[in-house]
Amino acid sequence: MDLLQIYKDRNDDEIDKLEDQFQDPNSTTSSPEASPPRLLPAKFAAPKVDETMLALMVAQAYQAQSRPIDPLQHVVAFNPTYEQLWAPIVGPAHPYTKDGIAQGMRNHKLGFVEDTSIEPFIFDEQYYTFHKYGYALTPLPPLAIIIQHEQKKRKIEKKETEKEEGNGHEENHNKVELQNPASETWLMKNRKSPWAGKKEGLQTELTEEQKKYAEEYAKKKGEERERGGEKGEILPDNSTFHGKEERDYQGRSWIAPPKDAKANNDRCYIPKRLVHTWSGHTKGVKIWDVFNSGKCMRTYMGHSEAVRDIWFCNDGTKFLTAGYDKNIKYWDTETGQGISTFSTGKIPYVVRLNPDNDKQNILLAGMSDKKIVQWDMNTGPVAQEYDQHLGAVNTITFVDNNRRFVTSSDDKSLRVWEFGIPVVIKYISEPHMHSMPSISLHPSTNYLAAQSLDNQILTYSTRDRFQLNKKFFGHIVAGYACQVNFSPDGQFIMSGDGEGKCWFWDWKTREVFRPLKCHEGECALGVSGTHWNKAR
Repeated sequence: MDLLQIYKDRNDDEIDKLEDQFQDPNSTTSSPEASPPRLLPAKFAAPKVDETMLALMVAQAYQAQSRPIDPLQHVVAFNPTYEQLWAPIVGPAHPYTKDGIAQGMRNHKLGFVEDTSIEPFIFDEQYYTFHKYGYALTPLPPLAIIIQHEQKKRKIEKKETEKEEGNGHEENHNKVELQNPASETWLMKNRKSPWAGKKEGLQTELTEEQKKYAEEYAKKKGEERERGGEKGEILPDNSTFHGKEERDYQGRSWIAPPKDAKANNDRCYIPKRLVHTWSGHTKGVKIWDVFNSGKCMRTYMGHSEAVRDIWFCNDGTKFLTAGYDKNIKYWDTETGQGISTFSTGKIPYVVRLNPDNDKQNILLAGMSDKKIVQWDMNTGPVAQEYDQHLGAVNTITFVDNNRRFVTSSDDKSLRVWEFGIPVVIKYISEPHMHSMPSISLHPSTNYLAAQSLDNQILTYSTRDRFQLNKKFFGHIVAGYACQVNFSPDGQFIMSGDGEGKCWFWDWKTREVFRPLKCHEGECALGVSGTHWNKAR
């Protein structure tokens, strides 16, 4: 306060003189009035602030809020706008790139690929649409899609309005635009696909050779329709008797069992030597006399293609044949006359009659179209269809007192059916199972043996559960539909193989007996076309 009072009472010159004396250390003035008080330098309590750095930080924050967000940035220090979030990635021009994107921002050979959020179903839909039709929906945000749709809608409305104003003016306008290569109309009309090839030199008319082939093909198809179309060619039934006489002096038919046959031992033995060989298979179905002469007795001709399967009725007076001509024929064994013909237009692979004596008129056939078809031969039309298999049906085997039957198929499965009801009651299928082209029932009817194409025979019980029982190995049947069968007493099980051998196993011990060489090629039948001696 005293200093302020002194400054107030004196003029400016005196104040300057006093300050000079205060600053001059050599001054000798000792008077209190001549010695002013000491002046302290000014100090500020607030820290010093670099305003240049502050201005730069503000400028950088403003630029960051105005430019698109870097996709490699992990943290965003401000609230970005909608436009910034959906703004495309555009980098500074680069002297060595054509698209203007810096080399460091590339993540694809064609530029920068942005990530977008899209539902898997929508992505798959657009993916398949693009690969099938060549276009797909653009992956834009919903607002942009709405705007694009509205713009397209306005263009369509504008075109419709212009069209309604006058057709004459539009036609003249279109003619002018069609002559102008820079107009959109000219470009749309003359647009060509980059994959479009040259149409010059395309064949517009058939050559003489092609016309001739087309006429022959049409003629052949017409002949097939006249012969029966899809149901296959039906030939007239014909039979030839090769014996001396069809009836003996007592009036007995040639198919009657011999009266002088002696009762044999019920026990069976493994054959040891060759007794007789039947030859003569060329066409048709042949029946040989096994007990006496061993000669061919009758030939049945009625199929135009190879015969696939044969099945006799219980008394042997009639039998069924299934051929690759898609026909099933029912024959009279004694006279050789054809009784009836059945066909569904598909190839029958196996035919069976119901073993019950009162149901010998029921025919079941496994077809190439995965179905088992049932006929009543007394009435004619199809009575039932069993349709569950996924492949051609190969075998039909009746079990459980003929109340059920088992079928095998190329779908590598076994199915058990209730007779007359087209519903599977037991389905047997495993990943390791193979196709089973042959199945035979044990004489006790408690087991069935299935020839599996993985070189083994599988046996199943015919009870309710149809469980796997035994396996027999040793033979090679892969690739061949070799049949399997049992001896009449059930003691032995036998099978052919792909090397022309006939194999025998003991049913109880599964012991392999000595295989017999029967044919030069494959032995397709378990009981081959060779007669073996049953004696010890």
